[in-house]
This record gives sequence, structure tokens and C-alpha cells, in this order.
Amino acid sequence: MSGRLEVVDPATAPPVWAALRNEAAQAAKQESALASVLAATILNHESLGDALSYQLARKLGDQELRAMTLRDIFEEAYDGHPELVAIAEDDLKAVFERDPACKGYVQPFLFFKGFQALQTQRVAHWLWGHGRETLAFYLQSRMSELFQVDIHPATRIGRGIFMDHGTGIVIGETAVVGDDVSMLHGVTLGGTGAERDDRHPKIGKGVLLGAGAKVLGNIEIGDYAKIASGSVVLKPVPKGCTAAGVPARLVNCPTCDEPARSMDHTLAEAVYDYVI
Repeated sequence: MSGRLEVVDPATAPPVWAALRNEAAQAAKQESALASVLAATILNHESLGDALSYQLARKLGDQELRAMTLRDIFEEAYDGHPELVAIAEDDLKAVFERDPACKGYVQPFLFFKGFQALQTQRVAHWLWGHGRETLAFYLQSRMSELFQVDIHPATRIGRGIFMDHGTGIVIGETAVVGDDVSMLHGVTLGGTGAERDDRHPKIGKGVLLGAGAKVLGNIEIGDYAKIASGSVVLKPVPKGCTAAGVPARLVNCPTCDEPARSMDHTLAEAVYDYVI
């Protein structure tokens, strides 16, 4: 170990990166068994992009595509589109702010597969946009195998996204997910048939998708709407409304102000008795 365990001054580094390094340095001092892991994944790097490239490559590398090769690919993406790193910062903030089990930034960075799968998809999407579809599909396949999260590389996903637990999330090719969305395990944003055109949901800003929610077809879920756990949604949901049930019905309009941030999964008592 070298002097890389020093605590970074938050005034001289980006807040998330400074906080991540500070946490990692403290954890390395407290838990010597993890000191080398924390050094390799966080403390030996000069930026969040460098650390993220290393961490994702370490996770995703296999016998077919080695970690060093994958690291080069991730670095190429972050160098070619630096906004990807800024978006990853927003995603880390979303996890920290919305997950009561999250104690800091080290947890999601090292251990939360929802965050790691999302960053993998973001690079796959960058590759897709540059015509490198086969490599993008490779990352999708590895993401699915490793994290049990299956998101098509063409899917457009906003920033500040929180995928809690991650397991079983499936998002189709033509789906769009707006900024500041939160979704739990088992969410499906899928189609309703074998058509090949625009066929997947469009999720607005600040939407909360409960565990096991299924939103199917080329339909719009309005900004700040809430989809209750286990619901099957086949028709549009207006802005600020809550939908629940199989098939889903509107149960209150408006719902709480920012459901994705508050993670409020409760349902109002009043039910508007019509199928959406």
C-alpha cells in the first residue's frame, strides 16, 4: 500500500468522487482484508471514470473477452463521451438519496448490481450509437448473465436512475426511461406482440415503478406517476397518477409530488373505478 489512502479534500475534487475516495480510504483502514480491493477499484485511480472503467471491466471480463480489453472499451466510451461519467455520478447520488439501506457511495459502486448493470447498458448504448452493435449485444449478454438485468442496448435511459435490487429487470429495445426514475426488482418494460416497430413503453420523468410491475406496449406513463407493485399496465397513465392492479386501474390522481424520490409505495384509499 502507498500514500494513495490519503483523504481527499472535497473542496478540490468533484463531490461524488471525493466522497467515494474518502469512504474507501476509511473502509480500507477499518477493514484490512478489503484494503487491496478498495485500492485497486477506487484509491489507485485519479477520476470516477477511471475507477468505473476498472470496476466494470473487473466484473464483466471472462474467458472470451478479458478484463483489460473491456477496460479499454469503457475508457474509450468515457473519453469519447465524458457526459457518461457525469450521468454515472447522478445515478450514484440517486442510489444514496433513495435507498435507506445505502450508507454511502462505496456500497453501490462496489456491490449494487442495479447500478453496475445500468452503467454497463450506458456504455452498450454508446457502442450501439456508433454502429458497434455486436459488441453492444455482447455487453447486454454479459449484463444479463452476471447481474440478472436485461436491457437492450438501444434503450434510451435518462439520468438519476435508481434500480433497487435490480434482479429481474427487463427493458425492451424501443423503451424510453426519463430522468429521475426509480424501479424495483422484477420490473418489465415490454411489448405486447411480435411487431418490430416502436413497441415499448415511454416512462416519464420521476416515475416510480414498484416491484414486479409490468408495463407493456407503446404507451406513455406520465411524469411523476406511480405504478404499484405487481401491476400490469396496458394503457397510458396520466401525469401524476397512480395505477394499480391486474389489469391496472387508476387509484389516485394526483399521487404524491415526487414518488421516485420519496419511494412512497403506499396507495390512497379512494379508487377511481375504471380500467385504464
